[in-house]
Amino acid sequence: MEDEHKQIFSDVAKYYSEKLAEFGESARGVDWNGEESQRLRFAQLSNVLPVDEEFSINDLGCGYGAYFDYLSDRGRNFQYLGVDISPEMIAAAETARGGHANARFECAASPSIPAEFGVASGIFNVRLQTPDAEWLSFIEKTLEVLDKSSKRGFAFNCLTSYSDEDKKRSHLYYADPGYFFDLCKRKYSRNVALLHDYDLYEFTIIVRKK
Repeated sequence: MEDEHKQIFSDVAKYYSEKLAEFGESARGVDWNGEESQRLRFAQLSNVLPVDEEFSINDLGCGYGAYFDYLSDRGRNFQYLGVDISPEMIAAAETARGGHANARFECAASPSIPAEFGVASGIFNVRLQTPDAEWLSFIEKTLEVLDKSSKRGFAFNCLTSYSDEDKKRSHLYYADPGYFFDLCKRKYSRNVALLHDYDLYEFTIIVRKK
């Protein structure tokens, strides 16, 4: 996958490294509008996780590790692996969070080990100049990575094609939620949830495996 989409990885890594340099370890540093919407987004992704038990999780496109902070702040008992293609993001994550016994970080396009759960937040949004068909192929290949590296389930989000036309931006990708719900039902599990009711211009899909 990394060889097939080498240019995408290069362009996206550069984009996010520049955002981090400009805005630091903040929601804007990973190209989100603010901290409140970031927490709301994390809450949707966390629907895939068990409530009262320890778990392991791979965070694909972890940025500087904000989701690790989110889970830690809520007292969750977990083992975390953060994976990102931006060396600068991983360096920032390791500097601030690498001292935690339950956190590891890797600069890579896919996790080196499987976990019980996987999440991917925001990594399907910024397509830059990539044509729609190629970007869709990239998303589908990345979902295969999430599936293979997640034993019990995974969750991801995308900007929605139901966004207001006047608010859409040309360098972003707006996905059809029905398409991805159907894809996940057919390929990955009978137990799939589509969350599209939390007042952001996006949706979250939860895939639970038996």
